[in-house]
Amino acid sequence: MPQQHQDFKRTIGLSTATALVITTIIGSGIFMRPAEMAALLGSPILIFLVWIIAGLVTMLSVMVLAEVAAMIPETGGNYAFMRPMYGDFWSYLYGWAAFAVMNCAGGAGIAFITSQYLEYFFKLPRFSPGIEQSVIFHIPLVGDLLPLHDFGVKILTIIILCLFTWVSYRSTKSSGILMNIFSAAKVAAIVLLVGGLFISGKGSFSNFIQSSEIIKPVGFALVTAFVAACNGALQAFDGCNNMLNITGEIKDPGRNIPKSLFIGLSTCIVIYLLINASMIYVLPVDKMAGSSLVASDAATIAFGSVGGGLIAFLIAFSVAGTTGSNVFTPPRMTFAMARNGEFFKMAGKVHPKFNTPGNALLVHLGLMILMVLSGSFFILADMYIFIVWAFNLMLMIGIFILRKKMPDKERPYRVWGYPWIPILVILFNAFYLIITLVHDIQDYIGGKTQLMNSVFGIMVTAAGIPLYYYFRWKYKNKTEIDVSKPI
Repeated sequence: MPQQHQDFKRTIGLSTATALVITTIIGSGIFMRPAEMAALLGSPILIFLVWIIAGLVTMLSVMVLAEVAAMIPETGGNYAFMRPMYGDFWSYLYGWAAFAVMNCAGGAGIAFITSQYLEYFFKLPRFSPGIEQSVIFHIPLVGDLLPLHDFGVKILTIIILCLFTWVSYRSTKSSGILMNIFSAAKVAAIVLLVGGLFISGKGSFSNFIQSSEIIKPVGFALVTAFVAACNGALQAFDGCNNMLNITGEIKDPGRNIPKSLFIGLSTCIVIYLLINASMIYVLPVDKMAGSSLVASDAATIAFGSVGGGLIAFLIAFSVAGTTGSNVFTPPRMTFAMARNGEFFKMAGKVHPKFNTPGNALLVHLGLMILMVLSGSFFILADMYIFIVWAFNLMLMIGIFILRKKMPDKERPYRVWGYPWIPILVILFNAFYLIITLVHDIQDYIGGKTQLMNSVFGIMVTAAGIPLYYYFRWKYKNKTEIDVSKPI
């Protein structure tokens, strides 16, 4: 495949890189996942343990990748790292998975949260159960898609995605201004939620040790429940890898990459524990398990409906910012893939008037709309994080491949505890993927879910394989893709 290289000035220091880690991690999952964890585990202590383990595993994982990022400081992150590890095919497949699953499915899932928290203020319409079940798309060995289920939420989600795409299509500068405003709302939501809930005095510290009288998983059921809860926490911690996409712009990468990852992730672990503690302080675990908007429900108990509404608005507003970021940034990678002959060349065109990757933005919007119609936040988020960690397993193994293939390559930073730390992450990663797959299959067979989320993610990823061979045939022996001509 033809490749393009672009040199950037190294202008990003430690403080900026650390801030980027924190802002890209703290997004949407923390406002939805605690209720799911309570329903799975029924124990506040186990909920805290899940967040700590997921945070530490994420930290160890990215610290391993930091060695590769410092050794191959190219903009593109994991997409760039996969090529020297495994070659063109796996590099392309990661790029495809990033487009279809990590960006489009993940972005659509995040947009769902904005719509769901807006339901605090007005009830969105939905079809009767009979009509919702009247249109079913069955995918053999995967499950059923219900496009009419919760249709009002889906339509609002699609409208939100269209609005952000329209802004990004017309102006890069406007998108940046909006992101700053939304980031401020995120900080306000967290400060008010954590500080306000504790100051209110409307809770009890005994909630931290009081387990559910109803939810008591034991044996293998506890193992699968714990891993399923980790699934949500890993999704909430995801995002720090985005910093590796700009390693070519970081000053002194051997020093600043690992330090920014350590400081940023440690900060996020503390923030997530504080958010969970504030909600558990107000909501006993059984009440938390039955909540659909857990942050707003906790705020309503503490401050009344006005306080609950304020938190719901701030969360919806801040998560909208995360949605906007997911609409604005990822199409740049698809744009680059098109320029490299690894995607349809129409996606590699720059809009002549707005100077934006307009076609790439529209391609992403189209797939995000399909993803919205196909599922819910939990379906899309779970398939997304499964695929992220499937490729993460390959990247962890890749550290050993590069040590063997490039033994003399300068490594400004070497992962601490090699080879045991990478092996530990690999073992956890493999265990997580296997148990998640088993859990999804068991829930589907038992009628608890309509779809095997992990298998759905595998199917969407595998759909890119025929396109790889198509692009190799179409652009064979071409070193530069002419995007000025129609397809």
